[in-house]
Amino acid sequence: MSQFSILIIFGIILLLFFMGIRIIRPTHRGLVERFGKYNRFSMPGFHWIIPGIEMMYQVNVTEKMINADPQEIITNDNLNAKVDAQVYFKIKSDEVSVKFSQYNVNSIEYQIVNLARTTLRNIIGTLTLKSANSERGRINKELHTTLLEETAHWGIEIIRTELKEIEPPKDVQETMNKIVKAENEKIAAIDFATATETRADGEKRAEIRKAEGIKQAAILKAEGDAQAIQLVNEAAERFFVGNAQILRKIQMLETSLKENAKIVVPAGSDLVNVLGEMAGIIPIKDKKLPQ
Repeated sequence: MSQFSILIIFGIILLLFFMGIRIIRPTHRGLVERFGKYNRFSMPGFHWIIPGIEMMYQVNVTEKMINADPQEIITNDNLNAKVDAQVYFKIKSDEVSVKFSQYNVNSIEYQIVNLARTTLRNIIGTLTLKSANSERGRINKELHTTLLEETAHWGIEIIRTELKEIEPPKDVQETMNKIVKAENEKIAAIDFATATETRADGEKRAEIRKAEGIKQAAILKAEGDAQAIQLVNEAAERFFVGNAQILRKIQMLETSLKENAKIVVPAGSDLVNVLGEMAGIIPIKDKKLPQ
């Protein structure tokens, strides 16, 4: 055999080797088929297949998100609601699940979308528009549960489902907005009335406390005056027996002087005698100096 023939054979072998090289990334798994029949499972890394005899199909096992396109759904109260959702899923990375995802279902994403749309119609069709908006958590849970059950033999995992929006007809939306606005205004009015009432109650209690304080002060003053009168009476009985009128005049004189009353003293009169006459006391006679 000539050297040229050897080079040709070596070149063909080298070409076949490079043609059979397959590199699988960590995000994928590989299925190798020989003559159209499943042969083996390939993990991430370097692999070699027989060119022309074997085929490798790489499958993405990372999480994916698909949109369930918006659709019109008739609710239980005969309103057309525009509904759409998102579904998050991934193909399980074990050999059996990857095989199921390729051999048990034709188009995973297309079938998930249609299954999600059908499930949403079945769920929301039994609810009113108001309850559908207020029970999103329940709708998501039922959608997720149904998808898990229906795709159990597809080799995939439904991670979560998200109901994006439930959009009512425009006229219904406007009416709902007016109702919400009216409810908010009602709540604000109630809060304002409550605050006003609370403030009025506080002011009322403050006035009551103030009146009670004035009342208590008046009572204490009256009690003090009564005690003073009692002491005066006791003194009068002890020191002014039979001279009650004189005592009364002295008290009147004391009151007049306390209130800064003006007293006109006649010329040539003794101030002591004037005050004594006002109090009803016999004036002191002048004693003539001996000449």
